Amino acid sequence: MTAQPDVARRDSSGAAVPPYRYTAALAGEIEARWQDRWEAEQTFATPNPSGPLGDGSELDPAEKFYLMDMFPYPSGAGLHVGHPLGFIGTDVLGRFLRMTGRTVLHTMGFDAFGLPAEQYAVQTGTHPRTTTEANVRRYRAQIRRLGLAHDERRSVSTTDPEFYRWTQWIFLQIHGSWFDPAANRARPITELEAEFAAGTRDTPDGRAWSTLSRPEQDRVLDGHRLAYLAEAPVNWCPALGTVLSNEEVTADGRSERGNFPVFRRNLRQWMMRITAYADRLADDLDGVDWPDSVKAMQRNWIGRSQGATVRFAVAGSDDAVEVFTTRPDTLFGATYLVLAPEHPLVDAILPAAWPQPGAGEELDGRWTGGADTPADAVAGYRSVVASRSDLERQEARDKTGVFTGAWATNPVNGEPLPVFVADYVLMGYGTGAIMAVPGQDQRDWDFATVFGLPIRRTVQPPEDFDGQAYVGAGAAINSANDEISLDGLGVAEAKSAIIDWLAGRGDGEAVVQYKLRDWLFSRQRYWGEPFPVAYAADGESDGGPSIPHALGDEDLPVLLPDVDDYSPKSFAPDDRDSSPESPLARATEWTSFSADLASDSERAWARYVRETNTMPQWAGSCWYHLRYLDPTNAERFVDPDVERFWLGPRPEQFGPADPGGVDLYVGGVEHAVLHLLYARFWQKVLFDLGHVSASEPFRRLFNQGYIQAWAYTDARGVYVPAEEVVETPDGPDGTTRFTWNDGPVTREYGKMGKSLRNVVTPDDMCATYGADTFRLYEMSTGPMEASRPWSTRDVVGSQRFLQRAWRLLVDEHDGSLRVSDDAPSDETLRLLHKVIDGVRADFPAMHYNTAAAKLIELTNHLTKTYPDGGLPRSVAEPLVLMLSPLCPHLAEELWSRLGHAETLAYAAFPEADPALLVEETAEYPIQVKGKVRSRVTVAASATEDEVRAAALAEEKIVEILGGAEPRKVIVVPGRLVNVVP
Repeated sequence: MTAQPDVARRDSSGAAVPPYRYTAALAGEIEARWQDRWEAEQTFATPNPSGPLGDGSELDPAEKFYLMDMFPYPSGAGLHVGHPLGFIGTDVLGRFLRMTGRTVLHTMGFDAFGLPAEQYAVQTGTHPRTTTEANVRRYRAQIRRLGLAHDERRSVSTTDPEFYRWTQWIFLQIHGSWFDPAANRARPITELEAEFAAGTRDTPDGRAWSTLSRPEQDRVLDGHRLAYLAEAPVNWCPALGTVLSNEEVTADGRSERGNFPVFRRNLRQWMMRITAYADRLADDLDGVDWPDSVKAMQRNWIGRSQGATVRFAVAGSDDAVEVFTTRPDTLFGATYLVLAPEHPLVDAILPAAWPQPGAGEELDGRWTGGADTPADAVAGYRSVVASRSDLERQEARDKTGVFTGAWATNPVNGEPLPVFVADYVLMGYGTGAIMAVPGQDQRDWDFATVFGLPIRRTVQPPEDFDGQAYVGAGAAINSANDEISLDGLGVAEAKSAIIDWLAGRGDGEAVVQYKLRDWLFSRQRYWGEPFPVAYAADGESDGGPSIPHALGDEDLPVLLPDVDDYSPKSFAPDDRDSSPESPLARATEWTSFSADLASDSERAWARYVRETNTMPQWAGSCWYHLRYLDPTNAERFVDPDVERFWLGPRPEQFGPADPGGVDLYVGGVEHAVLHLLYARFWQKVLFDLGHVSASEPFRRLFNQGYIQAWAYTDARGVYVPAEEVVETPDGPDGTTRFTWNDGPVTREYGKMGKSLRNVVTPDDMCATYGADTFRLYEMSTGPMEASRPWSTRDVVGSQRFLQRAWRLLVDEHDGSLRVSDDAPSDETLRLLHKVIDGVRADFPAMHYNTAAAKLIELTNHLTKTYPDGGLPRSVAEPLVLMLSPLCPHLAEELWSRLGHAETLAYAAFPEADPALLVEETAEYPIQVKGKVRSRVTVAASATEDEVRAAALAEEKIVEILGGAEPRKVIVVPGRLVNVVP
């Protein structure tokens, strides 16, 4: 099928455009037609080795390639030109791999739960599903317009009940598991219960399992589950009525949305025991092919460090303050202790009144904050710091705190240490308590200075050290008692010695600690996956806290109910004592139900109340790579044979330690930590339980760069629409002026986005230039991993190249084919095979910019060589095939015009003839006194003597030498000739 001529078309100057010129209009017609054909013929449908998606039993596992993008959130704004950068990049690679015989699985889904759709629902009353599905339809249309070769049968949305049924099922697998440290893996909770029942494992209080009531047994098991309920410090925003993630809280402790106060408080929340996997999550990074920078970010987030736990007995109490320190060698320098304000021990150690100092002494007023009692001082301080974010607390330069009135004892020297609470210590790291060594820690130094506390150095600083706290290495000083002396020892030796001494006295031991905290998994929102658990409506028989009971597989999915009000209950902005109430809590007909739950052996057909929190948006993105494999399976979340084929380890290809996983996962580095860490955790639990064969979700990771663009602010500092800014090269000093609405604006460079009002949409680019031109421009502006500038005015360069390529094969006036059966010249043939060789190397390496440059070089040569038509078919067909991954619509159209009835999507990619890659000649630059004065071309096989003779015979060199013999002639084979007169 060929495009119809349009004789009425004219260019911007009014001149008539030849009817078959490759314009945006013709490109659009070609592109729509080929997109329709690909869809109708299911060109990119990839079979599975078994199951409902087709019988691919003859597929070779060695030739499969699972290619995956980080799927987008379908916002109402749609895509801008920065979003498709990675999508187009993976599409180019997938198309190339198909043409080289690989079986490629590539699809696209949508991470569709989340806050934006819920916010819109609150504002408009529109159901989030209505908004989300409309946004998904728009995204699908935009993605289709780009010609992405996706298997649409495999596309999923996390909000589809058929999808989140299995998200809930996976949650139940995690909830039904515990981590066995001895086996270093997850095991079913039923196996732990069997060990308690058999007496091979002791209960926490030593009682026999059979003597515990069923609620007591459940609570013991819940203390081990990988998904569990716990009191956890959270970011509570009363004005929004919801708990916020750290990323949703500004540095000054306010909500990113609405700028409302946020308070730290403990709430009963669902948690994931990701810390149980800390070692495996860190160690197993060695087995994946990821950027070193991403591995470093993950390891830093996990924060594994070796040190010691030290116990400080509290005077007049049976309690002890337990701290973790990476520098136990500095213990002799500890002069006070600090607890986080949220630390549970604080209330236990508060005396009723301030302790009296020694005779003639008064308690330092800086310590008490002017409060009458320690309880008043701590309560007042907690009230102040509750509105500070963790980031603000860590970065605050002004050190604040209050004395608890309690004293502890330093185990190495018996010195009494005052115990403070201060906001620079967080419950989220270590034990929530520190031994303060101001001589070796600057934050401790600053605090000690403010509160008049002693400072003692225990590490000798260098002679030229003129700072305050010294944090470097050195010999131990001031570190001895009657039983042990660390003085003179280096840091490593001193650590080892003091740990052994503490352990021998029962005051401490060596431990490994992590920054990683268990994953807070609850949200007080509507638009998320409901938890598949319920609580007894009449409470537990022993009157204790409610126990979550798992629903059965037959009860899934737990569907979201329709509600009239999508917003959580809000409170006065400063009502820090308020408690969350999810929108689901108001759906009383949904929350209350009767059931006979196998997980609740105490009751039969009882009344239950559903969990009214929902899962975070992370949940669906933890496992969507698995559902892509088998999206229509109603019996399993993925068939084991299908999972093994696409994700299973391939030691014969990747080595004996290959963990398996997606062959290539492409996305932005902004997801380097949390999404990837959470997905790895879920994958490892499923692997331990035998549900999957791959221990890692993503074998190889690639981070694409960003599209950046100019943004403009007016005199108010407000961003203005970039497309409305006028650029005038007539500034007073000869520079360019930028104005908006006749007023001056300031230009800056940044990531493209709505907030900067510099968005350019792919829709506009496709309408103005065509999708293939847009694809080519994005791929040719720089390396895939690099951020690159966007310049709409430069897109026309890619369009002109494609017009030249089109003209080589198609007559612009009558649409006839301009191809002959003539043989190409030797020069053309050698250049063709040189380009084939280069492009075959560039595409799998994702060096699309250099591949495009090679194709442009070849096209320019052919345009000059065949200006009147007659391009040899033996050159035309390889050119079209090489263009295909980058510009598939144009290539399909030209392939069809060349007489091929089948799509080129699976046509063999050209291969270079090695014989034609051997250069027949070589060019040598000739230097005289360090400057290139001339060049000489010789046979590639020329000897050094032949090259020397040719260089000295070159006309310009003869003239420079003036008949004199040079003192020396140096020939660097294949590179240059250096003549020394």
